[in-house]
Amino acid sequence: MTALEPQLKPLCVPAMNDGSSRVSVILPAYNEAATIAGVIRGCQEALPGLEQLLVIDDGSTDATAKCAEESGAYVIRVGRNQGKGRALRLGIERSVGEVLVFLDADGQDDPKEIPLLLDALAAGADLVVGSRFLGHFEPGGITTLNRYGNQFLTWVANVLFGVRLTDTQAGVRALRRSLLDRLALRAQHYDIETDLLLQAIRVGGRVVEVPVRRGARQHGSSGLDPIVDGLRILARIVRVRLQRPAVAREQATASRAAPDARQASSSIRTAANQKTIRENHNATTPR
Repeated sequence: MTALEPQLKPLCVPAMNDGSSRVSVILPAYNEAATIAGVIRGCQEALPGLEQLLVIDDGSTDATAKCAEESGAYVIRVGRNQGKGRALRLGIERSVGEVLVFLDADGQDDPKEIPLLLDALAAGADLVVGSRFLGHFEPGGITTLNRYGNQFLTWVANVLFGVRLTDTQAGVRALRRSLLDRLALRAQHYDIETDLLLQAIRVGGRVVEVPVRRGARQHGSSGLDPIVDGLRILARIVRVRLQRPAVAREQATASRAAPDARQASSSIRTAANQKTIRENHNATTPR
């Protein structure tokens, strides 16, 4: 884990009671109608005056989009389920904040802990990961197989990248836009957290972890396959390790040379009567 450097200029994140106007919260969601409203409400309470709260409805077959929209979030609908990585990357493209917060929509993460991540950003970090292993899992918060799988994958990442992380798969994160602009994310599935974290390390980003809690899932079931996704994450670790940082920077630069996708997101913010954007993608890869 790269350490914070005291001489760094702090990030200018508005105080919580001043509206947090430079923050975008992104919630990728797939069939989370039972929990999405509570998660949105928690984010709104944790960040009063939040400028943008995006829900990426990744081809849900339930009322996820409707519940999110009624709760005050801007919803981007994806026609068919494409995977968490694709949904999160779409949210990044449509976001407007200089600080981005990622959170799972299943209700297992506590939005009240978001300010802890923002405090670490303000202290000089580029990427803050909410570590469940530094914090704690409530009963039912993780299966035994997933616990040992996560610890193994984190160990592999630590060995290959020379860092000391505790939770490479955590979904709750906060990061600077300036860091994202240096990355070329490619992951489409549950390897997106690994892709983002390890690319950030490769380009010299300042990464810290803060302790968070992880609750038990109260509704539905996770779409993560411990074997298939575990192997996919392992492959992503190796792929990022073999990729030269210069290549990633060149790819990110080329991506920014295209028309600025964030301009489309400004219409989300200004069109009060249009809270749902339907994205018709032709991808066939399931989550």
